[in-house]
Amino acid sequence: MKSNGGFVGKVLRVDLSSGKISSEDTLKKYQDFLGGGTGIGYKVLWDEVPAGTKAWDPENRIVFACGALAGTGALTSGRTAITSLWPPHAQELVGSGHMGGHFAPELKFAGWDAIIIQGKAPKPSWLCIQDDKVSIKDASHIWGNGIYRATAEICAEMGATAQVAAIGQAGENLVRMSNIMTGNSHSAGGHGSVMGSKNLKAIGIVGTGSVRIAEDKKKYKELIDYILSLAGANNQWVVPTTPQPWAEFSDPKSRWTANNKVYWGAANPPVKTGTCDPKDRHSIAMRTQKAVFDFGEIASDYTVRMDGCHSCPIRCHEVIKVPSAEKYGVSSMATNTCLGWWGKRILNFKKNTLEGMEAAVLGKHMTDDLGLWDNYCLIYKLLRSLYEKGVLKEKLSEEEYKSIPWDKYENNDPEFIRDFCQRVAYKTGEFGEAMAEGSARLIERWDVPEEVYSNHSTGYVKHGHPKHHLLGLGQVGALINTQYNRDSQCHSQVNFVSGGLPLDIQKKLAEDVFGSGDAVDSTSHYTPMNKYKARFTKWCLVRKELHDSLPVCAWMFPWVTSPLKERGYKGDTAIESKLYSAITGIKTSEAELDFTAERIFTMHRVLTIRGMGSKNPRKEHDTLPDWVFHDDKGMKPFEAGTQVLDRADIETALDMFYEEMGWDKETGIPTRKTLQKFGLGYVADELEKEGLLPA
Repeated sequence: MKSNGGFVGKVLRVDLSSGKISSEDTLKKYQDFLGGGTGIGYKVLWDEVPAGTKAWDPENRIVFACGALAGTGALTSGRTAITSLWPPHAQELVGSGHMGGHFAPELKFAGWDAIIIQGKAPKPSWLCIQDDKVSIKDASHIWGNGIYRATAEICAEMGATAQVAAIGQAGENLVRMSNIMTGNSHSAGGHGSVMGSKNLKAIGIVGTGSVRIAEDKKKYKELIDYILSLAGANNQWVVPTTPQPWAEFSDPKSRWTANNKVYWGAANPPVKTGTCDPKDRHSIAMRTQKAVFDFGEIASDYTVRMDGCHSCPIRCHEVIKVPSAEKYGVSSMATNTCLGWWGKRILNFKKNTLEGMEAAVLGKHMTDDLGLWDNYCLIYKLLRSLYEKGVLKEKLSEEEYKSIPWDKYENNDPEFIRDFCQRVAYKTGEFGEAMAEGSARLIERWDVPEEVYSNHSTGYVKHGHPKHHLLGLGQVGALINTQYNRDSQCHSQVNFVSGGLPLDIQKKLAEDVFGSGDAVDSTSHYTPMNKYKARFTKWCLVRKELHDSLPVCAWMFPWVTSPLKERGYKGDTAIESKLYSAITGIKTSEAELDFTAERIFTMHRVLTIRGMGSKNPRKEHDTLPDWVFHDDKGMKPFEAGTQVLDRADIETALDMFYEEMGWDKETGIPTRKTLQKFGLGYVADELEKEGLLPA
């Protein structure tokens, strides 16, 4: 079927080794993979990157792809998926990172759905995209500089409206714990060194075109208004933190932090967030005063406003101004969200402290300019454990150990953050080299005892990546954490279960989506595995790939819930298909879109299997660490008040999940029948040739 909207129709190909620039038709080759995001990324890696290729090899590809919804004004569609082989992984298997901001729509406005980059430039270079005029330019003048300077220099050349994705010194120096940054606060973790290995400093884009929407303008506006009516706050929290006149429920853990006592206090004049009745479309951006959530009530005094991504009303990036942070030689203005403030987490600051906010501002500027990635908290959790258990003192020379300002670390002096970040970004000494390699290689390099890195405090799962909402979601959270080669980045389950609604309402909603309320449990009292939890798990993973390929924000979608009592708090799980159909003109049901997304997830699975050369990924990949089966208080699985898992129950969970996916139960490999169902017979043939397909 031909699209009337959404797609601009072209994929840009750049071979940095030869300098060749070409294009190909988006839908002709990638329509079966939603024509965007990780769908294109996985397809390219399967077709073009042979097994055994490493992340820094010129033969590796790095794919920047948005999707049909980007640039259309569809809610939360300002995301770019970056897919490549994953440098932090112990075996450098497939992985994707994701950045918000305005890069994705600008790419579409320039007339491109995706960029596929291969080879290695003979010298430092940057990619200049001005609509259909594309060139590889010399980056010698910005190589060795941070992301801020690189972005400013490119914008000075291309114009202030240019959107830039760049790496810092960490990516240039092949630090595996490096990222790609756009807009100075939106980052895709883990792939910075892939760009560095290709001598690619940045991509700059200026687009003057537009994206066609197939639907009638009035009907499209009505659809957007309907979707806005179901929106919650950040992570689709649908109840407020404090009791409100309009709200039946409240939850102190909610990210719907607005109330009459919460302000953007550093605005001129200050702005009261207020009660934000869900029927008031104009106050949606006020609901998530994220600085208060991240820093405590003190943040009201330092918040200028909330910021965010293209076409997103939620605005989860806080803009803060902390004048006293200037004593550390950085700007008092900073923008970020959530773990982007990991500078304060390296130390031990509590909420509601000015010192903690100062540390966060310093850390944000250091990490975002150098292009360092925190690996979903693991980098600083591992640092603390290595220090406290004496591993660093044992493995480093006496001279190097003494050169590290541990007194500042122990005294919560933010200057330690500067020292740490510079050592890692420049691979200074054995300490900097080891931390730059990421946890998996550090553990092997220093032969670190398991009790140091694999425990509840660090949350280490396997292969160098940490947990991502593993505990508190029972078997569903555990299974999701077995499937990817990095932290799972999956919020489908969190947005539903942790949205603030009572369990009885969650169960009613789960019955509609999964067939039974037994799909969900209390976060502190879960029940044995059942088939509905397996369905829930599959749905979460399929929707993650759907959201990464359309794109829509995985922090917000899917919307099982809404803040509307008159709807029984029911959201709409078909929003994605309604948007896709309206925008592209390709009428697609919810089930059909999920089917395509499952094909994409299946491609991720076979890429992992081929990359490992594994005949039994169930035993070699889909594993969990011992610490998740241990409760420090001695409580047993299925008791109220514990999140500890049961080993036999997890094996049952894998059986049920594999059955839902159509994978061989013994090995966890998709069967030929399943692969053929998704039109992946050629994948089955290659797996069989390599001896990796179950009989």
